[in-house]
Parts: sequence; structure tokens; C-alpha cells
Amino acid sequence: MATTLTRAVPHRPPAPPPPPRRRRTSWWPYLLIAPTVLATTFLLLYPVARNLVISLQEFGLPQLVRGDARFVGLANYTRVLTDPEFRSVVRRTLLFTAINVVLIMVLSTLVALLLVRLGRWTRLLVMSGLVLVWATPVIAATTVFQWLFQSRLGVVNWALVALGFESYRDYTWFADGPATFAILVTLIVWQSVPFAALSLYAAMVTIPAELYEAARIDGAGAWRAFTSITLPVLRAMFGLITCLEVIWVAKAFVQIWVISQGGPGRATTTLPVYAFQVAQSLQRYDLGAAVSTLMVLLLVLALLAYFRRLYRQEDLT
Repeated sequence: MATTLTRAVPHRPPAPPPPPRRRRTSWWPYLLIAPTVLATTFLLLYPVARNLVISLQEFGLPQLVRGDARFVGLANYTRVLTDPEFRSVVRRTLLFTAINVVLIMVLSTLVALLLVRLGRWTRLLVMSGLVLVWATPVIAATTVFQWLFQSRLGVVNWALVALGFESYRDYTWFADGPATFAILVTLIVWQSVPFAALSLYAAMVTIPAELYEAARIDGAGAWRAFTSITLPVLRAMFGLITCLEVIWVAKAFVQIWVISQGGPGRATTTLPVYAFQVAQSLQRYDLGAAVSTLMVLLLVLALLAYFRRLYRQEDLT
């Protein structure tokens, strides 16, 4: 009888679980960061947008005073791009950037590898020196380099003459184009190496020591360990620092303007200096804005090409 009753009872499926309660979205975090985001957006995007608008207008000193600038479309870009001087400045800027970035990355990598192998106190001393160089104001460092290469009282001329190079007595470095170019390269490399070296060192210490131990057991030397372990592991870090250095070098203005103002002749005129000269000397702020906009576009295209190549290499590995 009990078995019959049990079989007669229909099987009831379990009740479905209650629907999950929808979490209420809290807007407080977004409201708290909104002022900072808005301020940053205004400080970064408004100058770029304003510069772009000016580059599309006829905007000289009269328009600056009266405020009646009219749009001329791409006429300013056409005038800039058809100017042979602009093409010469672009080539010089690319050469200046390439030389600086290559030297910065090579020296920074060597310094970072040196820091990894130094003892504690020696490493602390070297890192303190790098931080002091990095913290030196740009104008102060540029003025020091001007004193170093001064024709009569400069330490460089005195040292060269003391070593027997009499041709450098009272030598005027800043009257020679290649010499001024080399001095500016030295100055910018000297200012840039600390940041890149310390960043690379901080990344290198995160690599497990067991990888290098295994490489040494397999008979790999220092160069093989660097190319097989350090470089592949830190490829993204090397790429990031290279991009930052390209931006830093390409937009360098203060050092060039203080030392040579783009001279002698046009030997050290890069795109930022050229844009300033056009805007201030000719009082053609529209042409200066067009030059600076083209410089930003060149940087964006170069960095996009570099990132595309970097991502392809990562996909292959």
C-alpha cells in the first residue's frame, strides 16, 4: 500500500532559483574623478583643438588684435608643404631624433645592465647621480653646457689645449653648424639617459634569476643571455621607453633655442624651432600652427608604425 501511494505521487521539479538582484550602479566614483578628468581634458585637448582651428584660418597680428580671422581651409598647409625650407627642416628633425634616440637607448641599456651588476652602495651612488642629473632644470643644464664650450673660458677648450690640441685654443664652437649640432645631441642625451636607464633597471630586476642561471649552465655568454632573455622579456618596456624618447627628442625646443636659436644658419633648426620662428618672426601664427600640427601628425604616424611592428613581433613570438 505504501509503495502504491509513493508511486502515485507526481514528481515535482525543483523550484527555479530567484532571479539575481540587479546591483545598483554607484555614480559616486565617477562624480569624484569627474573634475580631474574634465580639467585634464580641457588642458590637453583645448590647445590642440585651438591650434588646429588657427591653422585653418588667416591668423596674423592684425587678426590677433581685431579678432576677425577668416577660414582659408588648407591654404596654410599647402603653403607649408610646398616650402623647400620645411622639407629641409623635416629631414633635419628626423636625423636629429634618430641620432639622439639611438644613443639614448644604447647608453641607457648599458647603464641599466651596469646597475644590475653593481654592489649595493655603489649602485646607490650611481643611481643618486642619475637622479640628480634627471632633476637638473633644463635651463640650468643648458647654461652649464654653454659655459663648458665657451670659446675663451670654457673647460672643454682648456682641456683640449692642455692635451696638445692647439687648434682648439679660443675655438668658437657655436659658430660651427656640425659642432653646435653635436653639442645639442650631447646635451639631450645627457638629460635623457637617467630616466631611461632607471626605468630599464627597474624592469630588469623583475626578471627571475633562474633564467640567467639556466642560460649560464647551457654555456650562454652575456650577449646571448641579453638577446635570448632580457630583450624578449622586456620587449614591451623597450618599446615604451623608445616611444617616450622619440616624443621627448622631437619636441625639444628649450635647449636648441637657448644655445643657438636654430643657428648657425639653419644647422640646428628643427620643427619646434621652425614653428616658433615662423609664428614670432613673421607673425604668421596660422603658418606656425600648421607646422606644429604637421609635426604632431608625423609623430603619431611614426609611433603607430612602431607599435604595429611591435605587436606583430609579439604575435610571432
